[in-house]
Amino acid sequence: MAEPTPRPNQPRLRPAPLLFEPAQVAADPEHFFDLESIDDPRALLVRATELTQAFRAATDRAVEFQAIAAAQLADPRRFDRLTPADIAAQAEWTEDYAKKMVEFGRDLMSGVEGPGHVDPV
Repeated sequence: MAEPTPRPNQPRLRPAPLLFEPAQVAADPEHFFDLESIDDPRALLVRATELTQAFRAATDRAVEFQAIAAAQLADPRRFDRLTPADIAAQAEWTEDYAKKMVEFGRDLMSGVEGPGHVDPV
């Protein structure tokens, strides 16, 4: 299972590196990060688990950046600010989800995360 996203005063854990695959290899639907070439099931489990954790950590981090961007776009101090409906349309979210992401982003930017804080995902 992926490590939860670290919070202030906690070091961010480094997942296994996600190595990009050459275009011709990535075009092969049977090829996935060279997992198909691992014959030992123990080694396969270890590497597949590393990749799973890395993808989860990357997803968590990307969601945080989405939330920060949404909060910045909705900032009332911006002359070109977007409404939650505009953000939702651009990100292909529902408007309710966009509102939660804006709030989550504001919390992230202000460093506020308490017991009542809920990650929108």
